[in-house]
Amino acid sequence: MSITRVLSAALLAVGLAAGPAAADSSPSPSASQDSGAPTQAGTSFRTAAEIGQGQQATASGSTGDYLYWSFPADAGRRPDVRATVKLPDAHAAQTWQLDVYDGLRRRQACQYGAQTRTAAQGAASVELACVMRTVRAWSEPWADDPLPGTYYIRLTVVDLASADLGQPVSAEVKVDSKDIGGSAAVDGSLAEPLVPGIAVKSASDGSGSSSGDGSSSHDGSSSTKPAMLSSIEPDGGWSSGWWSDRWVWTGIGGVLAALAGIGGYALTRGSGRPGRVPPGV
Repeated sequence: MSITRVLSAALLAVGLAAGPAAADSSPSPSASQDSGAPTQAGTSFRTAAEIGQGQQATASGSTGDYLYWSFPADAGRRPDVRATVKLPDAHAAQTWQLDVYDGLRRRQACQYGAQTRTAAQGAASVELACVMRTVRAWSEPWADDPLPGTYYIRLTVVDLASADLGQPVSAEVKVDSKDIGGSAAVDGSLAEPLVPGIAVKSASDGSGSSSGDGSSSHDGSSSTKPAMLSSIEPDGGWSSGWWSDRWVWTGIGGVLAALAGIGGYALTRGSGRPGRVPPGV
């Protein structure tokens, strides 16, 4: 009976521990495509249009323009960036390219997806995709691993006939991500995500006043306007990799090891002192 009670308690503990992991591993709710999705793109990293994961952004431009968007990606997520470019009715063959950069402006490699595609003459549209590597909570300084923070999308044509330069086009961009879970967890985390202006914000929060842009007003007082360059973050804030389902599997392993020890002891201890042996012998 004692072993039965121990097993029941262990199974109950495993069930309670697995609950948060199941909730954490489920995809975060996506933002509605109609709730504030941008309808124009930026022309540089600094003017990139901010979009949330799950939103579908649209933009109009001309062939030869550089179109920029930015989105947040947290640790343990694998972003999936997709773009569709609608081309004019009459055009020659064109080659379009989708690039993704991290918060340090490093171009990130794609695990798979058609990052560069050529639209045949007269094609109505061209579709591009880039499924990135899983975002890590921490990495060595010399590594090129994707880290939590802001990511930039750049969409542009890289090869076209000179007669097609400047023709109107429209683009649709959408970013989703998949929660990879504890298999991507690492021992460590960044002090702050790689978001533009995060250092200024941290200094402002710690000192109680913002350093601003260094300008002064006419009366000699310094400006207190924060020099924030990005305001987007994942749903629920930045996790910085503090939790993963690896904690649950570690706990399950500990429980199973304890049960194995109890079972081994129960099997090897025997039935106790034989009845024919007098006490004190």
